[in-house]
Amino acid sequence: MSGARRGAGANRSPGAGGPSDAGRPAGAGVATDSGAAACPPAALAALREAIALSARARADGRHPFGALVLAADGRVLARAGNESAAGDDPTAHAETVAIRRAAADHGRRALAGGSLVSSAEPCAMCAGAAYWAGLGSVVYGLSESRLRGLTGDHPENPTLDLPCRTVFERGQRPVTVHGPLLEDEAAAVHAWFWQRTAGSGGGDP
Repeated sequence: MSGARRGAGANRSPGAGGPSDAGRPAGAGVATDSGAAACPPAALAALREAIALSARARADGRHPFGALVLAADGRVLARAGNESAAGDDPTAHAETVAIRRAAADHGRRALAGGSLVSSAEPCAMCAGAAYWAGLGSVVYGLSESRLRGLTGDHPENPTLDLPCRTVFERGQRPVTVHGPLLEDEAAAVHAWFWQRTAGSGGGDP
């Protein structure tokens, strides 16, 4: 897929989109798929930091995910680890926490055209949050499909294996996606984390 640009109606038979596609502007929701070669060096450095945040979350007994939000000029607006298993908010994924912090601390306008950098591919919820926040790109390490292979059917993380590109392709503005990148590094943080008895309450064996 590297270098490909896919529109919302790509690979569908005529009429398959139904009424919801009527009037959709040409090229709307296009996800530009690019890899490491096209990824800004600052974003790759931020991805390594996101992976480090995921390792820190694991060390703290939380699910091993980390994320940063960068402004369009590359400034770090917020950092976060996953907090969904640590409190009563099941939506407190690292990405949503980072987006909320960035908006609260800097105002929503600061997010326009910025980047979400995550140790793992944003789920459908987090991709939606990035879209509504006005972020222009997403950089991620571990793919949802590989994450699902690591988590299996663990009840604390029933992975929603829906590529973030699919979410963005249904939108009305383009979002650039870089990933998976540094995937082995990102996956290593999850080693043995999910191989525990269901209902054990989290943490390492």
